[in-house]
Amino acid sequence: MNPAVLDTDSLPAQNPSTGSVRIPSPSTGSVRVPSSTGAIRTLGPDPATAPIMLHPGDSIPTRRRVLYIILLGALTALGPFTIDLYLPAFPVLEADFDTTAAMIQLTLTGTMIGFALGQLIVGPLSDKVGRRIPLLSVTALHVLASVAAALAPTLELLSVARVLQGAGAAAGGVVAAAIVRDLFGGRRLVVMLSRLALVSGVAPVMAPLVGSALLLVMPWRGVFVVLAVYGFVMLVSATIFLPETLPPARRSDRGSTTVWQRYRSVFSDRVFIGVLVIGGMTFSGLFSYLSSSSFLFQLDYGFDPQQYGLLFAANSFGVVVGVQAASRLAARFGPQWVMAWSTAVLVLAASAIIVFDQLGFGLWGTVVPLFVFMTACGFTFPCVQVLALDRHGKAAGTAQSIIGATNFGVAGIISPLVGWIARDAGITATTMASVMVACAIVGVLALWFIVRPRTVGMLTP
Repeated sequence: MNPAVLDTDSLPAQNPSTGSVRIPSPSTGSVRVPSSTGAIRTLGPDPATAPIMLHPGDSIPTRRRVLYIILLGALTALGPFTIDLYLPAFPVLEADFDTTAAMIQLTLTGTMIGFALGQLIVGPLSDKVGRRIPLLSVTALHVLASVAAALAPTLELLSVARVLQGAGAAAGGVVAAAIVRDLFGGRRLVVMLSRLALVSGVAPVMAPLVGSALLLVMPWRGVFVVLAVYGFVMLVSATIFLPETLPPARRSDRGSTTVWQRYRSVFSDRVFIGVLVIGGMTFSGLFSYLSSSSFLFQLDYGFDPQQYGLLFAANSFGVVVGVQAASRLAARFGPQWVMAWSTAVLVLAASAIIVFDQLGFGLWGTVVPLFVFMTACGFTFPCVQVLALDRHGKAAGTAQSIIGATNFGVAGIISPLVGWIARDAGITATTMASVMVACAIVGVLALWFIVRPRTVGMLTP
């Protein structure tokens, strides 16, 4: 099979006049299989016992499926690494450009704005023209912008390059999730999306650690060279290995032919709106921790960089545990019920940080409930994606772009609140957790009053 084309057209849609599916066969021509679900029975030596494929990805060999997971996961990580990899270099950038910390932080804001806007463009475009063209063209933009950032002689040019970098990194996560939705549905979709959620949850936490290690062996400009190489490897790999998973016939499905129709279809879905709020609030709680933890643990608790790195690694492990457990529980009980527990734990864990800090429990009173909070984030992330994308297969790119833009856009607005609250007394565990509690409470309210778990059906097989 040509890796550039996945022949999903050979797995045709249900015939509207007969309610059956026509399947080409090299030996028998074609066979009609009565089906009310669009299930496809593959032909073999004994068609009566051949397995039924509900989705195109069901026929993909395990080895190629693993390849897709690795490649799509790496594409998903490109965005968080582009945003966070250079964070440890802020003091050096401030000195090199002889400017203020606030001006350097604006380059981060510009990156997140570019990333959010890029997703809103790439997602609907991928639903209209297919997955490969937006993915390859925008990733190429990321490579060029990374080179420009590495060579930027002024802070102004660096800021422009960072905005373009963010926009160029936007395609990875959006198109990766859309490809998964093109190929899979139901419970297998839970498993596949959980792998991507694992990357999107761990990558923002691990990127500053990798950036710190890079700065030990290279100047700050080398970090952008590394991002350029990363983007180039992704561009070449996607060109060679990733197929087009959106057949031309599905790009013009009735009711989803224009950008406006796709946006209207997802925003008219009450459940989508609810999980959009939950995802944005969970991500904002995570970023509130990321934006304040260096001040809290290194200044208040006296951590050195190595101890601080170990803390990040431990919390990353919590995210991993949560994501992997959520994929199994969501397939069995439903993602809405997994979120019923995880969002409640988010509130309890963040509240515990405040209570323990006020009672003077010290470091362990912060670290232990923080680990529980991060684990609950891991439980929540894949469930948000599954509920959003499983309901909008025809507009998967649009739906994922809205999720990604909302997560990073809202987090970019809310996470600085920690510093604003602590502007006089300095960042403490209480000020950090106050924002985390507020975000978690909004997520709980969105689940029970907008999503309403009892109204959401179970996933298909």
